[in-house]
Amino acid sequence: MNPLSVVQFEISPGERRLGVIRGDELLDVTSVEPKMQRVTDAYRQARSQGILLIELLSQLANRSTTRLNYPQLLGEEVSTNRPVLRPPVDLADPYRVLITGTGLTHLGSMQSRDQMHVVAEKSPTVPAAPITDSRKMFEWGLAGGRPSAGTRGVAPEWFYKGNGTILRGPGEPLDIPDFTQDGGEEPEIVGCYFIDDDGQPVRLGFALGNEWSDHAVEKQNYLYLAPSKLRTCSVGPELVIGHEFQEIELRCTVTRNGKTLYDSGTLWSGEKHMCHSLANMEDHHFKYPPHRCPGDVHLYYFGTSKLSYGSRDWTYAAGDEIHITAPQFSAPLVNFVQKSTESLTPRGVICA
Repeated sequence: MNPLSVVQFEISPGERRLGVIRGDELLDVTSVEPKMQRVTDAYRQARSQGILLIELLSQLANRSTTRLNYPQLLGEEVSTNRPVLRPPVDLADPYRVLITGTGLTHLGSMQSRDQMHVVAEKSPTVPAAPITDSRKMFEWGLAGGRPSAGTRGVAPEWFYKGNGTILRGPGEPLDIPDFTQDGGEEPEIVGCYFIDDDGQPVRLGFALGNEWSDHAVEKQNYLYLAPSKLRTCSVGPELVIGHEFQEIELRCTVTRNGKTLYDSGTLWSGEKHMCHSLANMEDHHFKYPPHRCPGDVHLYYFGTSKLSYGSRDWTYAAGDEIHITAPQFSAPLVNFVQKSTESLTPRGVICA
């Protein structure tokens, strides 16, 4: 069966729908099954019927007579009262959505990270800068990130990004908080998972993602990597079900007032271009019991091979647009940058 592209959208604020993309048409699945408002609803029904998620959604799409213009929906502003797209996988309770990621997974990722973490020695008596921890971890991945079936390989780098409250969909803003000076795009593939009633992780599919981070903070000291990740991020617009994770072509561009500031060129993701296998990353993520709580959703960023941060002479400004495209996904993930003043006042703590 061919891969299937699925979206979640609203026809009015708060009225959730699930749809299947075929060409320029969005087939409204919720119009056939009114209780099926999210991908997780569809998975539960597919499991109860003993069929695959892709089979159920294909059947329902064939029965749908409610169709929307997908390109028009992609262009809608999120602030309007017209139908708008939402992240392709989420839950009504955002605190049950766990967003995480891994780095140093791609064969080209070492250079970007090393540029931030290495400090060149100026002394003529020192022939070379020391090997960074990032390089050591990357080499561990090269040596043991693809274990044979039934064995556990070396663990990849892992970080916590936040819960569903920081998740943004297509057309929504990515924040630069007042306590930092810059933002940083990270064009990636996101694995989308649901934990079923038995505590079994289920891979729903893959989506485009922008793992928006704070590379300026990370550059100060690599031990700041953890707080540098606590930022908004985006996923979407489509969940692709049934696609192999072997080779995925990506591209990222940043525009300001219609002028291109950055063009990544061709980026490659997928197992063919990574030092860790998909199975190894999933094994290490879900080996922890708290990551197997029934009813939770996990959005897991798989890393990127290139960042703009190490080569640019500009910083992000409000209104900048970030486009991430991939031929395997019929539509790009587009977000804009905004300055956030939510935490402008220092946060005090009161006693109970």
